[in-house]
Amino acid sequence: MEDKNVSIRHFYLDWIKVLAMMIVFLYHCSMFFNSFDWHIKNNIINHTYVEFFSLLVGNWIMPIFFVLSGMSTYYALKRRDSTSFIKERLLRLGIPLLLGIFLLSPPQVYIERITNLQFNGSFMQFYPHYFDGLYLEIGGNGNFAFFGHHLWYLLMLLLFSGITLPFFLKIRQDAGRKEFSILHYLLIPIPLSIAALTVNSIVNLGSWGIIFYLLLYISGFYFFARESLRQFVRKTGLFAGGFSILFTAIYLNWVIFYGFPLKTGVSWAIFMIVRVLLVWNTLFFMLFLGDKYLDFTNRTLKYASEASMPFYILHQPIIIVIGYFIYSIDWPIPLKIIVLVSLSFALIMCIYHFMIRRVNYLRLLFGLKEVKEVNIGETTKTIKL
Repeated sequence: MEDKNVSIRHFYLDWIKVLAMMIVFLYHCSMFFNSFDWHIKNNIINHTYVEFFSLLVGNWIMPIFFVLSGMSTYYALKRRDSTSFIKERLLRLGIPLLLGIFLLSPPQVYIERITNLQFNGSFMQFYPHYFDGLYLEIGGNGNFAFFGHHLWYLLMLLLFSGITLPFFLKIRQDAGRKEFSILHYLLIPIPLSIAALTVNSIVNLGSWGIIFYLLLYISGFYFFARESLRQFVRKTGLFAGGFSILFTAIYLNWVIFYGFPLKTGVSWAIFMIVRVLLVWNTLFFMLFLGDKYLDFTNRTLKYASEASMPFYILHQPIIIVIGYFIYSIDWPIPLKIIVLVSLSFALIMCIYHFMIRRVNYLRLLFGLKEVKEVNIGETTKTIKL
């Protein structure tokens, strides 16, 4: 019965992961057009609907991934010992991260440098300079993106997996059986708020600090993987959705009319707590919607779920490369959005469908399991190793 529950949970969790990956893709497309710092910007900035979309999803999209990763870790440690778990993490996270650092990040840094007049020359002339200093911020002087640019998520997961493994091994038997209650729902945002108010500037990535993401990862393992949380979400998901809309409205109005509070103070503290409550309630609302409407599997999910890792690895460098060829053209922004989104998506999926999924060493580079064809009687079956 337990294995059945786990598989059922994975259906809607996989749908959420796939849909969240598409939102990340659209979010990074929007970064090309909005006023926030990014590696390459369009010649005309949109301060209305594009920026509104960026603000709408930017707070909660990466927290969802860390909660889902914590839940995936819980299920993985039910099937694997610590050695096989670490080996799997190194293969499926470490190898794609190295690919990103040494092959996919250099073109992104190069395009950033030439469009900001920080370098003049070809990509081959630039590549030796890629190792000049550490890349620490957009527009900085260092070039070596040791975190793989957008693949910082993989680096964080590797670090979190190693740091938390001894703790997770001790509590994995009890974590899924304990009841999730309204008290947990009310109290867990407190340490998240403390992290946001005190250490959010420590390795700030994707608008949140590393400690905040670590707490969400642990929460995904210890709280969100419980079957009782699923029952709790079914009862309270609509209330969480209402609070999510409320705090989103407060946040958007605050930023649009008053801007981001820059100085530490009472208003800044209230602003950060609003953001935390926005994230927390959005997580529950997403789980509620997924459990209610996406608790099924089909061929589309199976295909998209496997494609999500290569898609994530490829999406930002391809967006930036295509953006480079259109950023100075005087087209209307809606037309550029259509071109950037459609061409980037088509190119990513073509690379995945016709190359990565069919070649085992490419599958390994992009975090997928190898496949092998075996003969069973008169039929040939493809299995993942």
